[in-house]
Amino acid sequence: MPTEPIEFLKVEGLGKTYAGSAESVFDSVNFNIAQGEFVCIIGHSGCGKTTILNVLAGLESASTGHVFMDGREVAGPSLDRGVVFQGHALMPWLSVRNNIAFAVRSKWPNWGRAELDLHVQKYVELVGLTGAIDKKPSALSGGMKQRVGIARAFAIQPRMLLLDEPFGALDALTRGSIQDELLRICAQTHQTVFMITHDVDEAILLADRILLMSNGPQARVAEVVKNTMTRDPDKGRQRATLHHDPQYYRIRNHLVDFLVSRSKDLSHGRAPAQPLEVSPGVVEPEPESIPVPLSSTTVTPLRRTA
Repeated sequence: MPTEPIEFLKVEGLGKTYAGSAESVFDSVNFNIAQGEFVCIIGHSGCGKTTILNVLAGLESASTGHVFMDGREVAGPSLDRGVVFQGHALMPWLSVRNNIAFAVRSKWPNWGRAELDLHVQKYVELVGLTGAIDKKPSALSGGMKQRVGIARAFAIQPRMLLLDEPFGALDALTRGSIQDELLRICAQTHQTVFMITHDVDEAILLADRILLMSNGPQARVAEVVKNTMTRDPDKGRQRATLHHDPQYYRIRNHLVDFLVSRSKDLSHGRAPAQPLEVSPGVVEPEPESIPVPLSSTTVTPLRRTA
């Protein structure tokens, strides 16, 4: 019998209003994330996605509401939460090895040099950068820098990974390659992930559930879309075969329809505070017709005509 997912992160009534603003950027934001789940959030610019991520990271305070991780309220930054921003944010004077080692040393300050270096090498290998481990950021491509940022976040072994549109500035081929790496690493580590994206196809490839935010002001998580395509990379969500699954088009059309047609009509707090979870990839079976018992029918005899 399959076990129920364990609720790991709970967001309750989150809202943010900046000084001098008549309306909040977002309010009554409610959602949860299970242990080991990959969740993407999509919405138009200005709806507060990055602010929500910063609140989850403990880098910014909400005006209202609470965030609980594993039963404890989030009240500031923690090494339990690793963040990968849109920019790689590497220290340019340090090599790949030392950029990652700097973060690892902050988590385990008592580790010896050999133990530290072995740990760093493991995560550099995980993102396929072993040959560049002693290079500085100036000698790396944009995609390689993002890989270093991902390796650094994974190396501190956070309980949750927060990704703020980390592949947005990359070309399509590099972006696809790193998405595949991320899927592979998450499958190995069972990492819990919350990710901002504007790319519908990226969300379908990566996420187990997709949070749809209405437009601001007073934006909310209006809907939670369950990705019913299997997460198993050998059977389901593969880049090369994704478009062969009829569920893909049903899910994609639902997401695009929300972003193009429905999200603007749900601004100013018109979206429900408690979002509905939907599964557009699944086709509801046709209701079976119920046979009428013969005894309950009325048989009208035919009349002879002259």
